[in-house]
Parts: sequence; structure tokens; C-alpha cells
Amino acid sequence: MKKSSIVKATFCGGVALAIVATVGGPKISSATLNAEKGLAGISITLDKYCSDDTTATNDTVTNGAVTNTEYSSSSIVTVASPSAVSGAALSGAAVTEMLEDSSKYANTAISVASEYVNIRKKKSTDSKVIGKLYRGAAATVLSNDGEWVKVQSGSCTGYVSASLLAIGDRAEKVADAYGTKKAKVTTTTLKVREKANTTSDCLTMIPEGESYSVVSENDEWVKISIDGEDIKGYVSKDYVDVDYEFEHAISIQEEKEKLRKEKEAEEAAKAEEKARRAAQNSASNSSSSSNRTTSTSSSSTSNSSSRSSSTSSSSKRSSSSSKSSSSSKSSSSSKTSSSSTSSSTKSSGSGSAVVNYALQFVGNPYVWGGTSLTNGADCSGFVMSVYAHFGVSLPHSSASQAGYGRKVSLSEAQPGDLVFYARGGSVNHVGIYIGGGRIVNAACKREGICTKSVSYRSVYCVKRILN
Repeated sequence: MKKSSIVKATFCGGVALAIVATVGGPKISSATLNAEKGLAGISITLDKYCSDDTTATNDTVTNGAVTNTEYSSSSIVTVASPSAVSGAALSGAAVTEMLEDSSKYANTAISVASEYVNIRKKKSTDSKVIGKLYRGAAATVLSNDGEWVKVQSGSCTGYVSASLLAIGDRAEKVADAYGTKKAKVTTTTLKVREKANTTSDCLTMIPEGESYSVVSENDEWVKISIDGEDIKGYVSKDYVDVDYEFEHAISIQEEKEKLRKEKEAEEAAKAEEKARRAAQNSASNSSSSSNRTTSTSSSSTSNSSSRSSSTSSSSKRSSSSSKSSSSSKSSSSSKTSSSSTSSSTKSSGSGSAVVNYALQFVGNPYVWGGTSLTNGADCSGFVMSVYAHFGVSLPHSSASQAGYGRKVSLSEAQPGDLVFYARGGSVNHVGIYIGGGRIVNAACKREGICTKSVSYRSVYCVKRILN
């Protein structure tokens, strides 16, 4: 019996050594935070395990050359080559899968409260509430005593009742229901294909670090969505990390600020509607006044024609003189009007002023065909309304807007320039360059008015509207 125990111990020790050799000292990390979105929209990215084998294809481009891609160091488990294990009882893939299953969501908590759960300063229901973790939002677990869980999410670090959280295996089971599956590009430039093969047409190219919604996936390809429903295509799975993203907690201060902005937006929308109605009333009154003037003028002409013929010649001379004077005044008035029209097409602000104004509306909704900066606009409606604020009149069409301004290269782009994107050679999207390689735009229904990388898809052209 004792000998049998020794044999078993020796065997288990050998297996343990094989596991260590296989994974080369696994690196297990908790969920990493993605700070691209503001307030409750900030995402938590759950890193997905990536295999060690990468195969170069013509779908990844670095300075025009094909390259291999190394996965980021934030992967949960780093695996050595399977050949490193010789005669091991378990394969490297089996060990990795076992480790992944046990650790992937170990430090992740997802709120399953009916609406939200309070994040408190201390382990007590009497403690101060410092934030809220809304249903489906996620947090990183710092400690767990079974009753209270210390979590970090967004700008909040505090305690949450364990009964209202899904942690570990439970979190994994609800991830699909609450999370948004995203594909994050891990190579410098990646081609988006029309079909799931390397010979298919390239729809656009996307840059490293950008994340896109996953429509579907298989062992080799991921179908992603760009600009909502606008472009859908395939990318090689070798060059993206597919993860779930969740919303963060929101602090009490952030929630108050959010409510303040919503109230301001509501008041701005009311003011916008009031101004629109006033303009309509003004136009209606102007039309009525014009009709009255025409009627009075007609009556005056009739009375004038009934005057004595003895004053006719004097009237003619007077009329001739009046016409000459009127012609001179008309010419002068025409010049003034022309000058006024010319100046009205010039912007009353700088590119930086345009950008600062546009950024005020980040977070507001996308509405197809809309032009309201507060209640919703589409891409060209957003650009049109922003520039209208500075006295520049643009059409409500990205393709038409591309015909305005002076063309500059992307490397010369300055804040306030318009950046256009196309599909099949036809312009179908526009944004405003804000500097630092980013644009502000009305992206899609899911993202609303937001900022993103200028090269999140291939740039068609850049136009400078301001002199």
C-alpha cells in the first residue's frame, strides 16, 4: 500500500512538471479596462486565450510587407510550443483549456441585479454609496469574503453584496447575454474581405487597436460590422482577439454629471425647436407684409394714371430722373448684397472652434436623416449642423459635402477638416478631424455621436472647408 502511494506521488509529480513545462509559467490576468468610452459606456475587455501558432497571410500589412503578428502580453495564458512536452500524460492544448476554463472569469463579476446594485465605501448597507453597477455591467474582483465582494470598475472601488453578482463560472454563463462580442485588431493594418477567403475583394482596411462588433465567427474567420450596418466583412482570426466587452460602473458624481448634460440637451432641444418656429413665423409674417405692399402699390398706380394730362410730361421727366437715380441705387445695392452674400459663406470661427463645438455633442444619439445635434443626427447631418453654427452652409449628404472645400492629404489634416470614407468608390460617411489621429462623427445607431481613430477604416479623402 505504501509502495503504491509512492508510485502515485511520483506519477503526479511528473504530470505536474509536464504541465509547468507546457505552459511555461502561465500568466493569468484579470479583466483589463478599455478607457475609450466615457462614463457608463466604458468597456471591460475580457482577454481571450490565444494559441501560440500564427500563420502569415496577405491580410496583415506592415509598411506594405506581410508580417507575422505576436499576441499581446495581456493574454490570460501564454503557451509554449507543444513540442516542448515529450511523453506528457496531457497535451499542451488540454492543459491550456483546463487552465483557461478555471481562470478566464475567475476575477470578473457581472451585476445580475434587477436594475443596479450599489457600490459602497465599506462592507455595510449603512455605508456611503459611491457608485452603481447596473445590470449587465462588469467589474474586476479584488477580494471576496462570501458576503461582500470588493470590486473595481470604472472610477469606482468599493464593496458590493455578493448575492447580486455573477462571478467565475456564473459570469461565464451570462457573458453572452450581457456582453458585446468584439474583435480587436492585433496587427498594424488588417484587410476586411467581402468573403471568408484571402482571394476575396478587400472592402476596407482597419488599424491595430481598434475594436469592431462581431456578427459571426468560425475557426478561421470573423465577420465584423463597421459603422453599424454600413459595412460587414471578414477578417482572419489570426490577427484579432475576440472578447466580450461590458459596461463599467458609474460613480455618483458621474451620474449627476450625466443627468446635468441630459437636462442641458433637453433644454437646448427646446430652444432649437422654439427658434425654428420663430423663423417659420417670421417667414410667414414677411410673406403677408409683401402681399400688403403689392396691393398698396397697385392702388397707387391706378390713382396716378387718373391724374391730369397737363402734368404728364412733368411726371415723365420726373420718372426718367427717378429711374436714373433708382438704377444707380440698384447697382450700388446689388454690389452691397453681393458683398454681404460672399461674407456670409465664410466661417466665423477657426478649425479648433469647430472641433470644440462638435465635441460638446459626443454621447448624443445617431438618427438616420436627422440634423439635430441634441436629439439625433446622421453623419452628414451632424457635419452640416456643426458648420451651420459657424455660418457655413453644407448639403445634407456626405457625397455632396465631398465636393466642397480644398483637398489635402491625410498627413496634412488639421482640426476642423472633413474626413470622407467610401465604399466601391462612392462616399458614404464623413467625420470632422479633431487632431491626434482621431475624428468626431455620428457613427451609427449603436455608437451615436462619438470619437474614433481616423483610420478605423480606409480614408477616401480629406477636405478643408475653412481658409
